[in-house]
Amino acid sequence: MTDLAMEIAATAARLVVEEGLPFGQAKHRALKALGLPGRTALPGNEEVEAQVREYIELFCADTQPGELLALRQHALLWMRRLEAFRPHVTGAVWQGWATRLSDIDLALFCDDAKSAEIALINQNQRYEVQTVQGMHGKDIDVLSMHSFCPGLEEDIGVHLRIYDLDDLRGALQPDAQGRSPRGDIQALERLLGVA
Repeated sequence: MTDLAMEIAATAARLVVEEGLPFGQAKHRALKALGLPGRTALPGNEEVEAQVREYIELFCADTQPGELLALRQHALLWMRRLEAFRPHVTGAVWQGWATRLSDIDLALFCDDAKSAEIALINQNQRYEVQTVQGMHGKDIDVLSMHSFCPGLEEDIGVHLRIYDLDDLRGALQPDAQGRSPRGDIQALERLLGVA
Protein backbone atom coordinates (compact mmCIF):
# COMPACT_ATOMS: atom_id res chain seq x y z
CA MET A 1 0.00 0.00 0.00
CA THR A 2 1.32 3.45 -0.89
CA ASP A 3 1.95 6.10 1.75
CA LEU A 4 -1.01 8.08 0.44
CA ALA A 5 -3.35 5.07 0.62
CA MET A 6 -2.10 4.41 4.15
CA GLU A 7 -2.85 8.02 5.15
CA ILE A 8 -6.35 7.81 3.66
CA ALA A 9 -6.97 4.48 5.44
CA ALA A 10 -5.73 5.87 8.77
CA THR A 11 -7.90 8.98 8.47
CA ALA A 12 -10.91 6.88 7.46
CA ALA A 13 -10.27 4.57 10.42
CA ARG A 14 -10.36 7.52 12.82
CA LEU A 15 -13.73 8.56 11.36
CA VAL A 16 -15.06 5.00 11.65
CA VAL A 17 -14.11 4.78 15.33
CA GLU A 18 -14.80 8.35 16.45
CA GLU A 19 -17.95 9.03 14.42
CA GLY A 20 -19.30 5.55 13.68
CA LEU A 21 -19.18 6.07 9.91
CA PRO A 22 -19.38 3.13 7.51
CA PHE A 23 -16.17 2.42 5.58
CA GLY A 24 -17.30 3.89 2.25
CA GLN A 25 -18.45 7.17 3.73
CA ALA A 26 -15.36 7.38 5.94
CA LYS A 27 -13.04 6.93 2.95
CA HIS A 28 -14.72 9.75 1.04
CA ARG A 29 -14.70 12.03 4.08
CA ALA A 30 -11.00 11.20 4.53
CA LEU A 31 -10.31 12.48 1.02
CA LYS A 32 -11.96 15.78 1.89
CA ALA A 33 -10.20 16.00 5.25
CA LEU A 34 -6.84 15.48 3.53
CA GLY A 35 -7.66 17.95 0.74
CA LEU A 36 -7.38 15.29 -1.95
CA PRO A 37 -9.32 15.22 -5.23
CA GLY A 38 -12.45 13.07 -5.36
CA ARG A 39 -10.89 10.81 -7.99
CA THR A 40 -8.01 9.77 -5.73
CA ALA A 41 -7.71 5.97 -5.53
CA LEU A 42 -9.17 4.70 -2.28
CA PRO A 43 -7.71 1.94 -0.10
CA GLY A 44 -9.65 -1.30 0.20
CA ASN A 45 -11.85 -2.16 3.16
CA GLU A 46 -9.20 -4.62 4.40
CA GLU A 47 -6.68 -1.78 4.73
CA VAL A 48 -9.21 0.42 6.52
CA GLU A 49 -10.16 -2.42 8.88
CA ALA A 50 -6.48 -2.97 9.73
CA GLN A 51 -6.16 0.72 10.56
CA VAL A 52 -9.39 0.61 12.62
CA ARG A 53 -7.98 -2.24 14.70
CA GLU A 54 -4.71 -0.34 15.17
CA TYR A 55 -6.55 2.86 16.16
CA ILE A 56 -8.66 0.97 18.70
CA GLU A 57 -5.56 -0.70 20.14
CA LEU A 58 -3.85 2.67 20.55
CA PHE A 59 -6.69 4.90 21.69
CA CYS A 60 -9.61 2.75 22.89
CA ALA A 61 -8.05 -0.35 24.46
CA ASP A 62 -9.57 0.45 27.85
CA THR A 63 -13.18 0.94 26.67
CA GLN A 64 -13.66 -0.99 23.43
CA PRO A 65 -13.69 -4.56 24.83
CA GLY A 66 -16.59 -3.72 27.16
CA GLU A 67 -18.46 -1.93 24.40
CA LEU A 68 -17.96 -4.88 22.05
CA LEU A 69 -19.22 -7.27 24.73
CA ALA A 70 -22.36 -5.17 25.27
CA LEU A 71 -23.03 -5.03 21.51
CA ARG A 72 -22.51 -8.78 21.08
CA GLN A 73 -24.85 -9.51 24.00
CA HIS A 74 -27.48 -7.23 22.48
CA ALA A 75 -27.01 -8.84 19.06
CA LEU A 76 -27.58 -12.25 20.67
CA LEU A 77 -30.81 -10.97 22.24
CA TRP A 78 -32.08 -9.88 18.82
CA MET A 79 -30.92 -13.09 17.18
CA ARG A 80 -32.88 -15.13 19.72
CA ARG A 81 -35.95 -12.93 19.14
CA LEU A 82 -35.68 -13.58 15.40
CA GLU A 83 -34.44 -17.17 15.57
CA ALA A 84 -37.09 -18.38 13.09
CA PHE A 85 -35.31 -16.38 10.36
CA ARG A 86 -31.89 -18.02 10.75
CA PRO A 87 -30.13 -14.83 11.93
CA HIS A 88 -26.40 -14.30 11.42
CA VAL A 89 -24.44 -11.43 12.95
CA THR A 90 -22.03 -9.66 10.61
CA GLY A 91 -19.93 -6.54 10.36
CA ALA A 92 -18.02 -4.86 13.17
CA VAL A 93 -19.83 -6.71 15.96
CA TRP A 94 -18.94 -10.10 14.45
CA GLN A 95 -15.41 -9.14 13.39
CA GLY A 96 -14.58 -7.75 16.84
CA TRP A 97 -13.79 -4.09 16.20
CA ALA A 98 -17.16 -2.56 17.12
CA THR A 99 -17.36 0.39 19.50
CA ARG A 100 -20.32 2.07 21.18
CA LEU A 101 -20.89 4.04 17.95
CA SER A 102 -21.23 0.87 15.86
CA ASP A 103 -24.58 -0.50 14.80
CA ILE A 104 -25.58 -4.15 14.92
CA ASP A 105 -25.94 -5.78 11.50
CA LEU A 106 -27.87 -9.03 11.23
CA ALA A 107 -28.57 -11.08 8.12
CA LEU A 108 -31.91 -12.90 8.15
CA PHE A 109 -32.57 -15.78 5.76
CA CYS A 110 -36.31 -16.01 5.18
CA ASP A 111 -38.71 -18.26 3.30
CA ASP A 112 -40.87 -15.17 2.82
CA ALA A 113 -39.27 -11.71 2.89
CA LYS A 114 -42.33 -10.08 4.48
CA SER A 115 -42.40 -12.54 7.39
CA ALA A 116 -39.59 -10.68 9.19
CA GLU A 117 -41.55 -7.43 8.94
CA ILE A 118 -44.63 -9.16 10.32
CA ALA A 119 -42.56 -10.50 13.23
CA LEU A 120 -41.35 -6.97 14.04
CA ILE A 121 -44.89 -5.61 13.86
CA ASN A 122 -46.05 -8.38 16.21
CA GLN A 123 -43.29 -7.33 18.63
CA ASN A 124 -44.48 -3.68 18.42
CA GLN A 125 -41.17 -2.63 16.86
CA ARG A 126 -40.96 0.53 14.77
CA TYR A 127 -38.63 0.24 11.81
CA GLU A 128 -37.74 1.85 8.51
CA VAL A 129 -37.16 -0.01 5.25
CA GLN A 130 -34.50 0.80 2.70
CA THR A 131 -33.14 -1.08 -0.28
CA VAL A 132 -29.41 -1.70 -0.56
CA GLN A 133 -27.13 -3.98 -2.52
CA GLY A 134 -26.61 -7.26 -0.71
CA MET A 135 -24.59 -10.37 -1.37
CA HIS A 136 -24.03 -11.28 -5.01
CA GLY A 137 -25.04 -7.73 -6.04
CA LYS A 138 -28.77 -8.32 -5.57
CA ASP A 139 -30.97 -5.60 -4.09
CA ILE A 140 -32.30 -6.49 -0.65
CA ASP A 141 -34.47 -4.81 1.97
CA VAL A 142 -32.91 -3.64 5.21
CA LEU A 143 -35.17 -3.12 8.21
CA SER A 144 -33.56 -0.53 10.51
CA MET A 145 -34.60 0.36 14.04
CA HIS A 146 -33.33 1.74 17.30
CA SER A 147 -33.01 -0.55 20.28
CA PHE A 148 -32.00 0.25 23.84
CA CYS A 149 -28.76 -1.58 24.70
CA PRO A 150 -28.60 -2.08 28.48
CA GLY A 151 -24.84 -2.70 28.47
CA LEU A 152 -24.22 0.70 26.87
CA GLU A 153 -27.22 2.40 28.48
CA GLU A 154 -28.22 4.00 25.17
CA ASP A 155 -30.10 3.38 21.95
CA ILE A 156 -28.18 1.81 19.11
CA GLY A 157 -29.03 1.01 15.52
CA VAL A 158 -30.03 -2.52 14.58
CA HIS A 159 -30.18 -3.34 10.87
CA LEU A 160 -31.78 -6.52 9.56
CA ARG A 161 -30.72 -7.47 6.03
CA ILE A 162 -33.41 -9.65 4.51
CA TYR A 163 -32.17 -12.46 2.26
CA ASP A 164 -33.88 -15.42 0.61
CA LEU A 165 -33.36 -18.74 2.32
CA ASP A 166 -31.40 -19.97 -0.72
CA ASP A 167 -28.78 -17.24 -0.12
CA LEU A 168 -27.70 -18.98 3.09
CA ARG A 169 -25.64 -21.51 1.12
CA GLY A 170 -23.10 -18.95 -0.07
CA ALA A 171 -23.30 -16.68 2.96
CA LEU A 172 -20.60 -18.39 4.97
CA GLN A 173 -17.80 -18.46 2.40
CA PRO A 174 -14.57 -17.27 4.08
CA ASP A 175 -13.16 -13.88 3.13
CA ALA A 176 -9.65 -13.27 1.76
CA GLN A 177 -8.23 -13.69 5.28
CA GLY A 178 -10.01 -17.00 5.86
CA ARG A 179 -12.58 -15.53 8.27
CA SER A 180 -16.27 -16.28 8.13
CA PRO A 181 -18.11 -13.05 7.23
CA ARG A 182 -20.97 -13.83 9.63
CA GLY A 183 -21.91 -16.12 12.47
CA ASP A 184 -25.11 -17.79 13.64
CA ILE A 185 -26.45 -17.91 17.19
CA GLN A 186 -24.21 -20.80 18.23
CA ALA A 187 -21.10 -19.09 16.83
CA LEU A 188 -21.89 -15.88 18.72
CA GLU A 189 -22.62 -17.82 21.90
CA ARG A 190 -19.18 -19.43 21.60
CA LEU A 191 -17.56 -15.98 21.27
CA LEU A 192 -19.45 -14.87 24.38
CA GLY A 193 -18.60 -18.06 26.27
CA VAL A 194 -22.25 -18.98 26.83
CA ALA A 195 -22.40 -22.01 24.56
